Amino acid sequence: MALAPEIQHTVNTWLTPEYDADTQDAIRALQAGGHDEALTDAFYRTLEFGTGGLRGIMGPGSNRMNRYTLGMATQGLCNYLKHSFPNQEIKVAIAHDSRNNSPEFAQIAAGIFSGNGITVYLFDALRPTPELSFAIRELGCQSGCVITASHNPKEYNGYKVYWNDGAQVVAPHDKNIIVEVNRIASVREVNFEADPSKIISVGADIDARYFARAKQLSIDPAAIQRQHDLNIVYTPIHGSGITLVPGLLREFGFTNVRVVEAQATPNGDFPTVHSPNPEEQSAMQLALDQAQATNADLVLATDPDADRVGVGVRNDRGDWVLLNGNQTAALLTHYLLSARHRTGQAQQSTFGNEQVADSGTSQTDRPQCADFHRTLHNCRIHCVADREQDDGADQCKDEAEDGVEQLNGLDVERVQRFEVKHRQWLRLGERRQQRRQPRHS
Repeated sequence: MALAPEIQHTVNTWLTPEYDADTQDAIRALQAGGHDEALTDAFYRTLEFGTGGLRGIMGPGSNRMNRYTLGMATQGLCNYLKHSFPNQEIKVAIAHDSRNNSPEFAQIAAGIFSGNGITVYLFDALRPTPELSFAIRELGCQSGCVITASHNPKEYNGYKVYWNDGAQVVAPHDKNIIVEVNRIASVREVNFEADPSKIISVGADIDARYFARAKQLSIDPAAIQRQHDLNIVYTPIHGSGITLVPGLLREFGFTNVRVVEAQATPNGDFPTVHSPNPEEQSAMQLALDQAQATNADLVLATDPDADRVGVGVRNDRGDWVLLNGNQTAALLTHYLLSARHRTGQAQQSTFGNEQVADSGTSQTDRPQCADFHRTLHNCRIHCVADREQDDGADQCKDEAEDGVEQLNGLDVERVQRFEVKHRQWLRLGERRQQRRQPRHS
């Protein structure tokens, strides 16, 4: 079939000297093979820069993740940063995961930032997203990005953008950045000429600071000492978690952590899974098999950029089961609140309603806390006692893209903000319980 005129025009643009020879050769190969459907999909639109950044299949084309779509997005972000922070030294941090082309995309982004006069802290190798979030604030950066497509299949890559608080961009910055990116009409507007003097390599020093900060957030070290030999099986599913999770568990004091060796080496092809999503049974199967063989107590898995965690435990029959987001979040929430209460780290006003959630009250007598999403920009609680969207329940409904995330950026204030949300949730639950009481005439 013939290409639509507007698509053919875009294809022709990508066959001009503005684009490198390899890109042009790949496009011509598709033309020669009569792959009009593939060309249409690659060129029918421009890869959209959304509120979280870019994400798409890698390859040549305006609707693909490549140096040019990445470059236009980065140039738009540069323009917005210079507008937002006039007369300041602007600094950004960049990390990447294990996906194919992630290191190259990170270098391209660093080059564009530096070419625009922006100081770049570039991690020397793959690192998890939570460490990038920490680095932004630790190094006093105004922004940052991670090259990743999260848990998507191997064909994908992407670009997540963060603000100076270490969180993914939110209003008004998300919309404003999109406006600036959409103003970039041509790759000619992208400054690909890097300034090496503006690019600073970081790595082990930030790792050490991250580990030290994480240890400071331990609520109950004595509990870890009592359970130090907990038999933990961990898999990074070929991702960046291998650089952080095993060492951090050891730093906390866990002495019996085993890594799934078949998935320990970073590999953008993710050869042992169809999709590196730790919420899926198939991605966790090797870890579950190892746990069964070694009589483990706990299975943990992270996605390629290690901001999504999957958890496996034994049920009361001894069978391995995966916890869903609601279950994992309920356990994490209960631990955060009860441990702070138990160790005297919370004031009474903070936990004034704690007995409602932790007094042995029957499950039917109290609302259920579920699906606590610690996202990069907020802490969200979802109330699943019922799914009515009334009396403020809309505050609890937004599903976070990356599920139950780790404690991104290691920010105590975020934990405290969650406690406020917890109190709001309790009040909402109490109102709902009151409405459910039978009315007597």
